[in-house]
Amino acid sequence: MYSERPSHLDGAVLWSRTPGRAGPEYPVLPDGCMDLLWTEGRLFVAGPDTRAHAPSGIPGRIAGVRFAPGTGPGFLGVPAYELRDRRVALAELWPAAHTRRLTERVDASPDPAAALEAVALRRAAEAGPPEPLLRAVVAHLSAGRPVNATADAVGLGPRQLHRRALHAFGYGPKTLARILRLQRALALAADGMPYAEVALAAGCTDQAHLAREMRDLAGMTLSGYAALAANSDTSPPSGSATVA
Repeated sequence: MYSERPSHLDGAVLWSRTPGRAGPEYPVLPDGCMDLLWTEGRLFVAGPDTRAHAPSGIPGRIAGVRFAPGTGPGFLGVPAYELRDRRVALAELWPAAHTRRLTERVDASPDPAAALEAVALRRAAEAGPPEPLLRAVVAHLSAGRPVNATADAVGLGPRQLHRRALHAFGYGPKTLARILRLQRALALAADGMPYAEVALAAGCTDQAHLAREMRDLAGMTLSGYAALAANSDTSPPSGSATVA
């Protein structure tokens, strides 16, 4: 079973997944986020995705902190583009002895997601608050604003925005805009909106455009994704919640 709850870390989400009945599994879709993840005896990081990932089939529990788009690099101390489409052991990014102690602490916790949150909160206090400009970029693109208009709104040139986006999100603003649009479409479809209306409301030119985006980013059709939801007793995992 999959569950999630808001984190005390601004914009983040805590989530966990425990083994349930056998059944269809959701693909892990791009969402602009990065995750700090735990499974028994292991801490690792999921970077920002540009394509769907097949579920890993981990037999035991898994928990994570999903950071808001653009905030993960400040926590991890690594540019997002270095982790794009990757799953990396935390010990490759932080000192091994420190990571080992953190792993033991989370292993011993009755609530691994809360223990991960404690790690994230301490690290965030050291790193300082996320840059407001990056939040503004996400807000404008999430609302469907064009990339050039977003650059103007936040006071950056197109090249400056592209460089900042690579560092913060792992890819350029056009890719981020596509991913955020896909997430809007999935949310609207989950609420029962007809697919043709979903396409227009999400910012696609028509339903065929949405179908191409689903194929390119999700590797499946919107109706196929909905069919998984109808035959599963779990919610979709976060966009980064899988292990390579």
